[in-house]
Amino acid sequence: MTDDKRRRHSAPVVDGLGKSASRAMLRAVGFTDEDFRKPQVGVASTWSNLTPCNMHIDGLAREAAKGADAAGGKSLIFNTITVSDGIANGTEGMKYSLVSREVIADSIETVAGCEGFDGLVAIGGCDKNMPGCVMGLARLNRPSVFVYGGTIQPGENHTDIISVFEAVGAHAQGKMDLIEVKQIEETAIPGPGSCGGMYTANTMASAIEAMGMSLPGSSAQNAVSDTKLADCEAAGAAVLKLLDEDIKPSDIMTREAFENAITVVIALGGSTNAVLHLLGMASTMGVELSLDDFVRIGKQVPVLADLRPSGHYMMSELVAIGGIQPLMKMLLERGLLHGNCLTVTGRTLAENLAQVEAYPEGQDIIHAFDNPIKEDSHLRILYGNLSPTGAVAKITGKEGTHFTGKARVFHSEEEAQERIMDGTVVAGDVLVIRYEGPKGGPGMREMLTPTSAIMGKGLGSDVALITDGRFSGGSHGFVVGHITPEAAEGGPIALVENGDTITIDAVNNTIELGISDDEMQRRRQAWQAPAPRSTRGVLAKYARTVSSASIGAVTDLP
Repeated sequence: MTDDKRRRHSAPVVDGLGKSASRAMLRAVGFTDEDFRKPQVGVASTWSNLTPCNMHIDGLAREAAKGADAAGGKSLIFNTITVSDGIANGTEGMKYSLVSREVIADSIETVAGCEGFDGLVAIGGCDKNMPGCVMGLARLNRPSVFVYGGTIQPGENHTDIISVFEAVGAHAQGKMDLIEVKQIEETAIPGPGSCGGMYTANTMASAIEAMGMSLPGSSAQNAVSDTKLADCEAAGAAVLKLLDEDIKPSDIMTREAFENAITVVIALGGSTNAVLHLLGMASTMGVELSLDDFVRIGKQVPVLADLRPSGHYMMSELVAIGGIQPLMKMLLERGLLHGNCLTVTGRTLAENLAQVEAYPEGQDIIHAFDNPIKEDSHLRILYGNLSPTGAVAKITGKEGTHFTGKARVFHSEEEAQERIMDGTVVAGDVLVIRYEGPKGGPGMREMLTPTSAIMGKGLGSDVALITDGRFSGGSHGFVVGHITPEAAEGGPIALVENGDTITIDAVNNTIELGISDDEMQRRRQAWQAPAPRSTRGVLAKYARTVSSASIGAVTDLP
């Protein structure tokens, strides 16, 4: 057996006479005698031609493999799944979206654990496969680098996928004809890459880079570019350096690193899904992180980025002025980031940022600290008698900070969507979409279709929407998700009745149902849990094992 500590996982698989059969199998896929003496680097690819986010990742995986091989390793590329939220939104298929995060983590752990890879590169291009990849790397805790597949280019007339969703609502209001809707449909998605605003994909890529698990710049590169190809090749080489220095995810994904990720997400005006995914990733890594950490950090970090969906610009435009590295340097110099955190370069965050240049003069995508988009976090963690263990709102201030209205209750996303489109939903309503949580859905669907319809119909300032489901990074308006406990577990959201008064206060961070404690107790005693919507298969397994959204909706708690 070898004394090369870089090969502690592959050596038991391929060394010695007793492993002759293993070597025979690997010779068939291209191994030579020399390759058996090299550290093995698994390259987890989320390639699929079912979505533009991932359609190019096979080429990126080959670049990462080339980098690992050139640095003295032996690469092996393997695939894991991906699904497309943009395609599945508003359908039953969306129930599989968050589930896919767990399946991806499971599959990366399964393949790498079985095959004995010494290090890994994981390449993700859509919002669930990115945290899924990182959770898989965290479980294995072997030297690893995450690579983001990159952002898409804007469509014609500065459009993107959210433009299409909102065009449907605009047509329902009579503001857009069918020809105009089809024109947007045909031109909004021009090629490979993840959805173009600061939606969940770009949010999570930025968070993972801020955490130190990606090479500097990886989160802010165009999907089709020489810089992205170079990023992949460098990531493969970086794994060999991490193997040499025995730097593992547990050395990088510390509590301070997660605090850095939260800070960057807030400054960028990122997706509410970041709360769910960062909690899940921290749980997987064994790091204590809670909703209250988002509250604490949010009090001192402003929103600085004027990016979609609430702002104007797209990620490709941020890429053009330097990406997130200058923003991170601004935050570091302000004392808002932990500069001593280790990263996959083998250097600290502060060392990585030392030579980063400031944004060019005159740009207005990233605001100065004395002219923020919002003085504190847009991610509001709300508590109250409607959500005793916490809910997550995305309030930029453009929607206002307070909303009081009458409940209009729906037991599914589809039911709510029909009533929005036919005009039943009116100004002053608080839409309550329940039984869409992790267990109740099952799968915690995103409510992008109804929120887009609300915006398209011009009700964005006049209607609130609350749910035990979640929201796309593209959702905006007065929306509150992740309400816990969820309806399927008998949480207070299950007890809301049509016409109840609901008050949301995004300054004091409260969400209250306007009924007495006695009435709440009466309703609770009368409530009966609905029958499970899924009894076999992956959705049923997920419903039986998933934790509350307030702790990340993970499926592998002890």
